[in-house]
Amino acid sequence: MESGGASCTPRPPIRPQPARRVLAVLFLGLLLDLLAFSLLLPLLPGLLESHGRAHDPLYGLWQRGVDWFATAIGMPAEKRYNSVLFGGLIGSGFSFLQFLSAPLTGAASDCVGRRPVMLLSLMGLATSYAVWAASRSFAAFLASRVIGGISKGNVSLSTAIVADLGLPSARSQGMAVIGVAFSLAFTLGPMLGASLPMEMAPWLSLLFAVLDLLFIFCFLPETLPPEKRAPSITLGFRTAADLLSPLALLQFAAVANSQNPPSVDRLRSLRRLGLVYFLYLFLFSGLEYTLSFLAHQRFQFTSLQQGKMFFFIGLTMAAVQGAYARRIHPGGEVAAVKQAMLLLVPAFLLIGWGCSLPTLGLGLLLYSFAAAVVVPCLSSVVAGYGSPGQKGTVMGTLRSLGALARAVGPVVAASVYWLAGAQACFTVCAGLFLLPVLLLRKLRHPTPGLKAE
Repeated sequence: MESGGASCTPRPPIRPQPARRVLAVLFLGLLLDLLAFSLLLPLLPGLLESHGRAHDPLYGLWQRGVDWFATAIGMPAEKRYNSVLFGGLIGSGFSFLQFLSAPLTGAASDCVGRRPVMLLSLMGLATSYAVWAASRSFAAFLASRVIGGISKGNVSLSTAIVADLGLPSARSQGMAVIGVAFSLAFTLGPMLGASLPMEMAPWLSLLFAVLDLLFIFCFLPETLPPEKRAPSITLGFRTAADLLSPLALLQFAAVANSQNPPSVDRLRSLRRLGLVYFLYLFLFSGLEYTLSFLAHQRFQFTSLQQGKMFFFIGLTMAAVQGAYARRIHPGGEVAAVKQAMLLLVPAFLLIGWGCSLPTLGLGLLLYSFAAAVVVPCLSSVVAGYGSPGQKGTVMGTLRSLGALARAVGPVVAASVYWLAGAQACFTVCAGLFLLPVLLLRKLRHPTPGLKAE
């Protein structure tokens, strides 16, 4: 039965879709999803304290583990530091679950299409917020984080949908649009969360998640036609299983072992890009995490002042992504990434050594500019690799590498920060940003139109 004029249909026809419409839907959907996620961030310290006051036994067990780790790295026994460390360890666990689920999600979407897997992921996210809202125990909160981490494949699926777009210019613009959604959500979400009573936040997150699910159900078209999909879901999951090993992730094993692998040179370039992406996010996420320690230790920033600092970073990133990153021409992304990474060297030296607010502000400005460019541009370059039926696996692998870096980076950086000091931590990591720049120097750019891809 036809429903000709209906604007909300569960099975839209599969045909080439205008890139502008697809990107608009992705942007609004991601904005709703990330607002739901980022509402929690300013509430996490108060939430953890409430579980401590309630003498929750599971919380007490976790707190003893955090105290042991804090003692091992020499962190001062101060309430604010403890909250940041506890929240960071929960965040690392959330990223580790994304590392496990992202390649499986991508492989499944290569076989059955992007749209059904996206809807399944969004249903899982809505379920996670419902679990959190329905119970006030620490166990329920952890369960919601586990469900949410496993279901957080919608971001890698969004990058796979952008990779499905035919023109390199559309892919480049699409990755920048995803970056703008992140910057806006992580600017507005924490502000909104800080203004809400703690009891209302999970319900508002649930509302955003349900609205996102309905919006995607109604308006997201399928971008991977059946004739371009991977031949079987069994094959997809077998190859994705290789990616649970970090070494296989870095080798892009699922793509290399597929029925239609890229050429040797292109596979070598893809692996180099994956290593660059991992190293960048490993270093960046660690220093980003320790910023909270440094701002309080050196400048005595309150929670409100730290909120203003991250608001400044988010606004700067959104402006750079909207005005500059999305206008980078296809083929110019690698040069832009190298320039941005080189900017991070003085940025983190200024932040690590600066003792005045103007010096900190200049470092944060350079930091924000670089952060706005690197991930969208690297994602755009990687989106040019693989056949249409491999895009989900390629982008899922890339997101999985990023999630692994974000799981490990903050723990390592916090250890170095408290064991060796802020200046040593930021100096060493600033110098290490030269490593991914050197790796990019020998990169061979993807050539469009190759038979296999």
